[in-house]
Amino acid sequence: MTQQVEIFYDFRSPYSYLAFTQLVKMDVELILRPMQILKVMERVGNVPTTITCAAKGRYAGRDLGRWAGRYGIALNPADMRAVDGDATGRAVLAAATPTEALAVTMALYRACWSEQTTLPTSDDVVAALAAAGIDTSGIAARIDLPETQVALEANSDEAVARDVFGTPSMFVGDTLFFGNDRLDFLAEELARKAAA
Repeated sequence: MTQQVEIFYDFRSPYSYLAFTQLVKMDVELILRPMQILKVMERVGNVPTTITCAAKGRYAGRDLGRWAGRYGIALNPADMRAVDGDATGRAVLAAATPTEALAVTMALYRACWSEQTTLPTSDDVVAALAAAGIDTSGIAARIDLPETQVALEANSDEAVARDVFGTPSMFVGDTLFFGNDRLDFLAEELARKAAA
């Protein structure tokens, strides 16, 4: 039986993009949980130190380049401060199927982090998905519905309840793994559970 990995993420996180590109290569069922990372961080008392600390921000830029090189991923970010994080998360939740949600997630990550596409509105998000070859008729109809926003906020509430403090936060069962650099530990946990 294929094991599940839940991932709580926000498109404004480059490390979530990196982790996602590797998770999709694993033999797991991904449960996608887009959330509002800045609201989650505020509620749990965390701060985005790569933004507030210039030295850490400069280091993170170099570190991201190393990881992108290791994974063979182009890193050409958009103006992430202008990206509508809620709209990108809602696009995933507006997908009709889990398979479509995976395609939406990858397309938006690539747009934001590899193709330098800034997504300031829902219309821009839908246009980026259409440019990636995704049928957007259903997503366009659901992305701005109140219930889609409620679902995004519910994911954020659940993230707080489960001690998420940043992104990517990945769960194997109830065990939390935070960060792109914890994928080895996540894989070990999957192997341990498979052998049990």
